[in-house]
Amino acid sequence: QVQLAESGGGSVQAGGSLRLSCTASEYTRSTACMGWFRQAPGKEREGVAAISTSNNSPYYAASVKGRFTISQDNAKKTVYLQMNSLKPEDTAMYYCAADFGVCRLKLELLTDSAAWGQGTQVTVSS
Repeated sequence: QVQLAESGGGSVQAGGSLRLSCTASEYTRSTACMGWFRQAPGKEREGVAAISTSNNSPYYAASVKGRFTISQDNAKKTVYLQMNSLKPEDTAMYYCAADFGVCRLKLELLTDSAAWGQGTQVTVSS
C-alpha cells in the first residue's frame, strides 16, 4: 500500500501562513487523487483540499477557498497545501490522504484502500 509522509505543521498567529507537504512512496491507481482532511477536537474529520494528480484539477472546501492553495510536484510525488490568512478555526490535525474518493472531499466516499498519513498539527492562535 502507498505510504504517505507529511510535514510542515506548526503554530502561527491568526493571519499567518503555513505550508504542508505530503510525499507518496509511489504513484499508483490510488494516488489518482491526493489531498488533505482535518480533524479538530470533538469534531468529525472533514475534507479541506484535494488535487487530481493526472490533470492538476484542484478542489476546495468552501471554508478555505481563496485562502488555501493545493499544488503538486509529480517528479517528487509530493502534494503541497499552502495555507494563508489562517484563522483560529483552522486549528486541527491535518491528514494527507490518497484515494479515488479524496477529490470529493467527503470522508464517506473514500474506499477501503485509502492511504492516510500520520497527521500533522496546525495551531492558529488569535
